[in-house]
Amino acid sequence: MTEAPINPQQPIVKYAPVPLTPSEERTWAMLAHLSVLLNLVTGVLGALPPLVIYPVFREKSRYVAYQALQSFLFQLIFWGAPGLILAVMWGLTGALSLVLVGLLCIPVACVLTPLILIMPVISLVYGVVAAIQTSQGRDFKYWLVGDWVRGTLTGE
Repeated sequence: MTEAPINPQQPIVKYAPVPLTPSEERTWAMLAHLSVLLNLVTGVLGALPPLVIYPVFREKSRYVAYQALQSFLFQLIFWGAPGLILAVMWGLTGALSLVLVGLLCIPVACVLTPLILIMPVISLVYGVVAAIQTSQGRDFKYWLVGDWVRGTLTGE
């Protein structure tokens, strides 16, 4: 069986993405926010679903793209950053303890550790609130991240 030769004169047809229904938009936005619950099991892999949802639905729904990108950045900040901060803080404290200066850092590190460990808990609650609001069709904007993401997506 032979295939028909490609005709270079024939125009290439591009299809526009099919827009999502409002119900589908709410569902995908909610799933992007609820992915924060994966962090309870995996640690930091909850940021992957919004990272996949964003490029898949970027052309189909600006609402889903906006919510997914917000969720990704918020989880990156509130799950990844605390771990990095704690590692650097305690690493410096341990290294400086070799020259006795770090002994003064231990009380500071002990006070800051519980405060930093609260960040992921706040992120969980905030992500569930975001999921509930987007499932109801309302726009949700994360604190610190929402305006930046909106400006990035709209080109402002």
